[in-house]
Formats: sequence, structure tokens, C-alpha cells
Amino acid sequence: MKLNRVPARTGWLWVRLGLRTFARQPLAMGGLFFMFILGVSVLAMVPVLGAPLALALLPAATLGLMAATKEAASGRFPMPTVLASAFRAGRERARAMLLLGALYALGSLVVMTLATLLAGGAPAANGDDARAIFDDPAVLRNLAWQGVLYLPLGMLFWHAPALVHWHRVHPVKSLFFSWVACWTNKAALMVFLLGWSAVFLVVSLVLVLLASALGGAGAVQVLLFPVASLLSAAFFTSLYFTFRDSFLTDDGAPPA
Repeated sequence: MKLNRVPARTGWLWVRLGLRTFARQPLAMGGLFFMFILGVSVLAMVPVLGAPLALALLPAATLGLMAATKEAASGRFPMPTVLASAFRAGRERARAMLLLGALYALGSLVVMTLATLLAGGAPAANGDDARAIFDDPAVLRNLAWQGVLYLPLGMLFWHAPALVHWHRVHPVKSLFFSWVACWTNKAALMVFLLGWSAVFLVVSLVLVLLASALGGAGAVQVLLFPVASLLSAAFFTSLYFTFRDSFLTDDGAPPA
């Protein structure tokens, strides 16, 4: 396995490949994404242990969506069982993925704790008024610090699930390789993230213009959630390509 340095413009290629692959199998990729979100959300509602378990399963669930993208990109229809790919590849890789998940849950807990400390403490509860909650400066400071601190955590885990699953890299080593790959191709990843931000912005503007044409905001409210969910599914579809192009096997071919 060798690192592959790609030019910055490859980031936009990853966006296009994600959109194109999603367009080939929108029902499959959209359905799998909804199953992923539903499973994590239901698990997170379990008292005490639910949220840590949901965080611990995120790397495996992300790997499942990447495996589904690989199937769709090859012209095959990804079945729901592909989401469990991390746990269907033998005991050794399943244990490795669970260890990776535990490390991710621990890292997320550290990030949230540090964000709370740096923001000056946990924000006070403010009832059920969501607008009032986000008017609280403590909440905004906490979210800002979480965004900053999640960036290095995201780089550590960006490629790690795929390295553990497809190439049997030890979970701790996979974090190092993921960090190095993200740092080496940081320009491409920046273009990738900016490209997706532009896609979300353009679609949002189209929805606003549509609402203006229809004479009300009701249409936007009806369409906002499903459209945002489908775009999120397309974003997760594109993650596989960021991994595929960031590494090469010893013979110079893409790794998966």
C-alpha cells in the first residue's frame, strides 16, 4: 500500500463521481443512507449507553456506505446487507472495526469535553425553544469549538475504516495512515469540501427561488428535509472515491 498524491482539482472530480454514482442507483444509495441514519438515531435514544454505542458504530456504518458505493460504481445493485460489511468479513476484521469504533467514540467524547471547557462551560438548558437555544452565545461558542476540534479527529478517521476493512491495517496504524493521506492531499480535500458546500448552496438557492415562484415558504419547508437528505446520501457516496484515489497498491493500481 502506497500513498498517492493527487492534484487539487481531483477534489471536484470526487464530488462529480459521488453525484454520478448516486444518480445511477438513487433508490439504493438513498435507502441505505436512510437505514444508516435511522439505525444510528434509534440507538442513540437508548438511555446511558445509546449515544456512545451509536458513535462507536459510525466507522462501521460509514464503511458500509463506502462498500455500497463500490458496488454501485461497478454496476451492481447494493443490497441492504452491504451496510454490515464490516461484520461479515470474519472475526478478526470485525474486532478491528469495533476497536476503531471505540477509539472514535472516545475521541468524540474528548472533543465534546474540550469544546465545553474552552467555551466556558456547558450552555444552560433553555426549554424547548430551539431558536432561543441557538441565540445563546455559549451554544454558539461550544459549536464553534466542536467544529475546530472535530477537524483533526475527522482526518484521523477519514480513511481508517476502509484501511481496516479492505487492507487489514491495524486500527491504530490506520489512524496514522489516514492522517498522512489527508494532510498530503489536503488541497484536494479542501476542494472536495468546498465543492460539496457549493452544491448544497446552489440547491438551497434553487429551493428559495422555487418558493418565491410559488408564492410561499411552505414548499421549501416540505422539500427541505428530503432534498437535504438525498444530498447528504450523495455526499457519503463520494467518500469512497476519496479513499480509492488516495492510495495505491504495490503494483500501482487503486486499492479497491
